[in-house]
Amino acid sequence: MQPLRMVVMGTGPFAVPMFVALQSSPHPILAVVTRPDRVAPGRRPPRNPMREAAAATGLPVLAPDNVNDAASVAALREFAPDLLVVCDYGQILSAEVLGLAPCGGINLHGSLLPRHRGAAPVQWAILEGDPVTGVSVIHMTPALDAGAVIVALSTPIGSRETATELEQRLATLGAAAVLEAVDRLQAARRVAGFSAGQSLGTPQDAAHATRAPRFSKADGIIDWSQPASRIERRRRALEPWPRTATLFQRDGGPRRLVVEECDVLDIAFMPAGAAKPPGTVLTADDRGIVVACGDGTALAIRRVVPEGKRSMSAAEFLRGNGIHPGTVLG
Repeated sequence: MQPLRMVVMGTGPFAVPMFVALQSSPHPILAVVTRPDRVAPGRRPPRNPMREAAAATGLPVLAPDNVNDAASVAALREFAPDLLVVCDYGQILSAEVLGLAPCGGINLHGSLLPRHRGAAPVQWAILEGDPVTGVSVIHMTPALDAGAVIVALSTPIGSRETATELEQRLATLGAAAVLEAVDRLQAARRVAGFSAGQSLGTPQDAAHATRAPRFSKADGIIDWSQPASRIERRRRALEPWPRTATLFQRDGGPRRLVVEECDVLDIAFMPAGAAKPPGTVLTADDRGIVVACGDGTALAIRRVVPEGKRSMSAAEFLRGNGIHPGTVLG
């Protein structure tokens, strides 16, 4: 069958395994489109893993401010792609851009759509306590993550798995899903004379759609009124950024304390008199800092990063920081 000529669009590390897999496929990559570097004064530009991966291949790399403007559309048209392959790019493609390729565009998304549409699907799957997540390859429309699903692959979420760990697994799983989706499009084009505007895959049920918006630094501040299980999931979901933190008093002012490792305390082992207001330290010793949470639960903090300090055990942190039973965090 005639291979599909592709333009790949991506920026973050989630897209790199997919890009590497496509390089080894029979389908030629014509160019890579990525986000432009936006540098704050006095700061280095953020890493762009896809730009780094593309530079090693010698492929043309485009970084338009707006992929949908006239100049960008004209530049993409010059490549005459059969298919646009998108993952972790950062811009929504217009109908005009999608129409440049006879097979349209496909997008690799880190959830089982329509659940967790948006920029942070991996984090929200952990935070919401989903037992299973996965990847979806959709046939794109101009609406956010709303296209028909061509391929979906699932995987269980580990009980201790962080967003960093899960994202790495999903990126590898996604590479296989994209290869399968491209092959299906190639076969559909041969059999049915596939053309722009047609859709391949299973339509999503919008009634079951949930949102997965990007997190802010403020989202990392612990709300101790929540159950310990949700706080523990938030800790895993918000690694490596913005991380999960609380406040404690030191030298007359509040200090930020990142919770690096924690466990939900089994209710059978709750200390006597545990019915304290959320955020109250129940015990503080070499085993950790036990804090009252919502719904009568408790969280045992095992490892922390105090503001301006290195990572350390909770036992080490307790020496000289004035945290004791009855202290209120937050």
